[in-house]
Amino acid sequence: MSDHAHEESHGNHPYHMVEPSHWPIVGSIGGLLMAVGLVIAMHPAALGAGLQPFFETIGYWTVAPGAVLGMMTMMGWWRDVIDEAHVQKMHTKVVQLSLRYGMMLFIISEVMFFAAWFWAFFGAALFPTESIGSVWPPDGVEVFNPFDLPLLNTMILLTSGFTVTWAHHDIRAGNMPHAAKMLGWTVLLGLLFTALQAFEYANAPFGFRDGIYSSTFYMATGFHGFHVIVGTVFLAVCWFRTAKGQFTADHHFGFEAAAWYWHFVDVVWLFLFSFVYVWSTFGA
Repeated sequence: MSDHAHEESHGNHPYHMVEPSHWPIVGSIGGLLMAVGLVIAMHPAALGAGLQPFFETIGYWTVAPGAVLGMMTMMGWWRDVIDEAHVQKMHTKVVQLSLRYGMMLFIISEVMFFAAWFWAFFGAALFPTESIGSVWPPDGVEVFNPFDLPLLNTMILLTSGFTVTWAHHDIRAGNMPHAAKMLGWTVLLGLLFTALQAFEYANAPFGFRDGIYSSTFYMATGFHGFHVIVGTVFLAVCWFRTAKGQFTADHHFGFEAAAWYWHFVDVVWLFLFSFVYVWSTFGA
């Protein structure tokens, strides 16, 4: 169906008037449950010193259904968008341009999100208080060797950025089988990064509540790890769609959005590695 035919089917305009959806409210409930659960789990003493273990358990059990609803929203909403694009043929050139603007604004909001964590990190590192010995890292804190596991994870993410770019080149050239292969490698590298990050956390010499250094470390790297997981799922969906022949050389914004997101995740990690790992090792 041509773009002109799309416009006729939309009522003489090129815009896609979406149908009512329940996914925004489902995702909002999931996000609320995760936020409330994490606050309760991280600050159980604020709700009653004697009931701290109880509230800590309740907090984490509140996060679980929120995470499930979040995953359901991702899967269901993406399914609907894919159906609108691939089956209903609703994504005209104007709609695709709007989707690009939307993804750009989303990534900008993510930049601001991580800027907040870097602000907290640099605020503590550049102006260390007497309570932590007026030095950074604080007295008594054993930091990670940045040229051990963190460097390996850096190389893994940089390699994944190369493979996803190669996949993009293949899609634009119409070489879908090789694009699917490169996407498969990207997904595997994302999973490997997550596994190594989990191993690092399991063997960390400090806990989440051990002070300002550990708190800023876990919040910044933890949220980045969450974004890696989301990006890996995003790319896995694109991998499946590429293998099913749902992308063409001219129409593959779903993949482009995933690639943009993955490159953003790569760049954030480079800043984390440079400052949270390397710079902190040598002292502020």
